[in-house]
Amino acid sequence: MVLVYTHHIGPRVRYIFNMLFQQFLSCEVRFTAQVEEFIAYNGVKMSYTKNPLGSELFFRSHPILFEKGIVNQEIHVKSWKGQKIFFDQTENSALPFDVFAASFYLLSRYEEYLPHIKDRFHRFPAKESLAYKNGFLKIPIVEYWLKEVVLAIKFKFPDFNPVSRKFKFINTIDVDNAYCYLEKGLLRTLGAIFRSLLQFDFNPIPKRIRVLLGKEKDPYDTFDYLLNIQKKYDFKSIYFFLLADYGYNDKNIAHTSKKFQALVKNIADYVKVGIHPSWASNTDTHKLSKEISRLEAIVNREVIRSRQHFLRLDLPSTYRHLFDLGILHDYTMGYASQVGFRAGTSLPFYFYDLDMETQTSLMLHPFAIMDGTLNEYMELPVDDAQYLVKELLDYVKEVDGVFISLWHNETLCDNRHWKDWRQVYEFTIEEALR
Repeated sequence: MVLVYTHHIGPRVRYIFNMLFQQFLSCEVRFTAQVEEFIAYNGVKMSYTKNPLGSELFFRSHPILFEKGIVNQEIHVKSWKGQKIFFDQTENSALPFDVFAASFYLLSRYEEYLPHIKDRFHRFPAKESLAYKNGFLKIPIVEYWLKEVVLAIKFKFPDFNPVSRKFKFINTIDVDNAYCYLEKGLLRTLGAIFRSLLQFDFNPIPKRIRVLLGKEKDPYDTFDYLLNIQKKYDFKSIYFFLLADYGYNDKNIAHTSKKFQALVKNIADYVKVGIHPSWASNTDTHKLSKEISRLEAIVNREVIRSRQHFLRLDLPSTYRHLFDLGILHDYTMGYASQVGFRAGTSLPFYFYDLDMETQTSLMLHPFAIMDGTLNEYMELPVDDAQYLVKELLDYVKEVDGVFISLWHNETLCDNRHWKDWRQVYEFTIEEALR
C-alpha cells in the first residue's frame, strides 16, 4: 500500500491517484491530511502538496487538482528524458513536473470542456489537442510518465514492487452496414441504381444484380473471413452493431431484417458484442434506449459495451447517457483523423465527469488505430500504414499497455480503394501477437 499525504483530499486527487496506482499499477493507495499519521507510517509513502514536510518523497502539486470548475490552463510543454512534459515543478519535487496533474488533464479530457470549434461531424478535432500540437499523440505518454513515478518510489523505497502488467491486444469491428446490396429493400435498391445511372457509374449495377440473384457474395459480407482469421490467430474481438432507424448518417440494414438478425446472433456465439449508437441517438436518449434494447432482444443478453457511430462524442453528455442506460464499457476514445491516444493512455480508465466532479463507473477503452484514419484521412499506402501500425504497437508494447484496433467489415472487402487492406489487417494482428 502507498500512503499519500496531501493538504486537501478532493475528488480530483482521489481519482487520479486511484487511476495511476490502483487501476494501472494494481497497487492500493490511501490518503491522509494528518501530518502525524503520515510521519508515523512505516510503509511506502509520499507527499503531494505545495511544500515538503521534511525529507520524504515529495511531489510538488499543481493547483488544477484542487480547483473546482473548468478554466483555461497555462500550459508550456517541455522535453525531459525523451518525453514531453507539462505543469513543470522545479522546487524539490521528485519529478520536474506534476505527473498527477498532467495525467488528470489528459484522462479527464479537460481540454474538450473548454471552448473549441468542432469538425463537420460535431467532434473535437484531433489537431486542436495538446497532444497533437506538441507531437506526443502517438505515444501512451501517461504510461511512460508512470514508469518514472515507479522509479522515483523505488529509489526511496527499494521494496516497492507493483504488479507487472502484460501487453494485451484487442481487435474490434464496427458493423455500420452489414451488406452492400442485400437487405436494402426495393426503394433503396432502385434509388441506388438510379444514382449510379445519373453519375455514369455503371460498374456497380451488374454486380448488384448478381448479388441480389444469389450468384455472387455481397462485397461487405466479410464475416466468414473475419471469423476464420480470428480462429487462425486465436485472438479476442468485439463487434459493435448499428441498429438504428434509417437516417442521413445512419444508413444501415433494418434491424427487423431476419437475415441481419441471424448474422448478429451467429457472431455473438463467437465473440463479445456491443451497441454502435447511431448518429441520431447522441442527442436523443429515447433512440439510444431503443437501439440497446434491440440488440439485447437479438442476442438475448444484457448489452454493456458501446462505441459511438462516427466516433461522435460530446463530453460529458454522451457518456452520461450511455451510463444511465446500463453501458459499463465504451470504446469511443480515439480520433477519426489521427492515430494515437486521445487521452494519453492505452489503458482502460474510468470516466471522470468534470461538470459533476465525480468518478463514474463507466470504463473507457482507448483505441490506437482505425482503418478509415489510415486510408481515408491520412491517405496512406498499404506499406506506410503497416509501418505506422508497427510504430504504435512498439510504443504500447514498451509500456505493457493495451493495443485496440478498429476495423469495419466493409473496409475488408478487398475492393476499390480498400484493395489490399486485408494485408494491413493481418499485418496488425501478426505484429500484435508476435
